[in-house]
Amino acid sequence: MSQSQQVDKMNWSILFLCWLLVSVSATISLFFSSVLEYEPCVLCWYQRICLFPQVLIFAAGLFPAFDKSVIKFALPLTIAGGLTAFYHTLLYAGIIPENLQPCSKGVSCTEKYFELFGFVSIPMLSFLAFSTLTALLFVLKRRTSK
Repeated sequence: MSQSQQVDKMNWSILFLCWLLVSVSATISLFFSSVLEYEPCVLCWYQRICLFPQVLIFAAGLFPAFDKSVIKFALPLTIAGGLTAFYHTLLYAGIIPENLQPCSKGVSCTEKYFELFGFVSIPMLSFLAFSTLTALLFVLKRRTSK
């Protein structure tokens, strides 16, 4: 296998990891709302808007072969979703006062449905997923810009 083929295979693997992460995240999000019947707040919906299209975007970048143009479509969504999730995490933790929350009607953005290990909340899980996706996309961007 040539050096170029090895690089292409590694880039494809990184993109596949992104697709896998975003697919698992979307599935968990749907599980929380559809099966466990946790009603999403406004900020959760904004994060979903950034998350769900990426399942298709990453899949399109994987087949029939690795397509580096997927980065320019996915990166803005991961950054926007990550910033929204970061704000939501700060709001949930009480660092941002509740009077600054956009969830004035319907479900509160600070509603405590689920906490893994007693401190990892749904907004924090979202932030971790978006942060990981953003980091992987920056790695991929750097690898493909050479």
